[in-house]
Amino acid sequence: MEAENQTEVSVFLLRGLSDDPELQPLLFGMFLSMYLVTVLGNLLIILAVSSDSHLHTPMYFFLSNLSFVDICFISTTVPKMLVNIQECSKGISYIECLIQVYFFMIFAGMDDFLLTVMAYDRFVAICHPLHYTVIMNPRLCVLLVLSCWLTLFWVSLIHILLMRRLTFCTGTEIPHFFCELAQILKAACSDTLINNICLYVATALLCVFPLTGILFSYSQIVSSLMRMSSSEGKYKAFSTCGSHLSVVCLFYGTSLGVYLTSAVTHSSQRSSIASVMYTVVTPMLNPFIYSLRNKEVKGALQRFLSRATSWA
Repeated sequence: MEAENQTEVSVFLLRGLSDDPELQPLLFGMFLSMYLVTVLGNLLIILAVSSDSHLHTPMYFFLSNLSFVDICFISTTVPKMLVNIQECSKGISYIECLIQVYFFMIFAGMDDFLLTVMAYDRFVAICHPLHYTVIMNPRLCVLLVLSCWLTLFWVSLIHILLMRRLTFCTGTEIPHFFCELAQILKAACSDTLINNICLYVATALLCVFPLTGILFSYSQIVSSLMRMSSSEGKYKAFSTCGSHLSVVCLFYGTSLGVYLTSAVTHSSQRSSIASVMYTVVTPMLNPFIYSLRNKEVKGALQRFLSRATSWA
């Protein structure tokens, strides 16, 4: 590669999901609808939890944080995609791309960490019910969430600083609808060994360790439920985990699906389409899962909406 082609690039090109001009209005309408449903659904969960004193418990504190993170998560990628479709453009500036990578890593990691913390909360509630209020006190809940944020701020910042040292060829195209770190590293013209090592370490930190924590928590929960003599008690105890377990399966199932799709097909476009599942569909479905499967959330939403209607 000649030196003049390895200048400091100012704009990347996002390939998007399709190059077909006839599909662009359909994609715009579909993703705008999913974005609005996601924001509205998660916002309703936050408002319902904050307005109902019965839901001021650790489990719903973490749920409202998860809803906030999901709003931010989808807002990191979809609005820029909608703007590009509307303007018939594929460009994203270098700075915008760095910002998108930074916040995408933070919010994706927060989803992982919060699901792990929520699994720990259910573990304490079912396995140590008499000590639940002592262990899961407000101070610990806040510290757990803050420690997750601080960890991810620094991990993401390290990746951004390492990206700053890379050089890119003029007209670099990213085969995705947003700036994904792995795709950016593949497009770099300089050596990315250190970046890739840090990416693998971050993947272990943000995916493997949280998933291990979730599996350990649920193994202890199942073990505790097996020792219960009452079938009604088993059902009541496990019903509090149903919504969380559904969200965990959805998040990790779609993430695994993206990984397998990338490994089997080697098609960047198919991988991009598959990644829509965990970047867009999962945040959209989370409020429905919690509101439909959880009677307390459903009741709180009904009371909030009835109050909102009466005020109007």
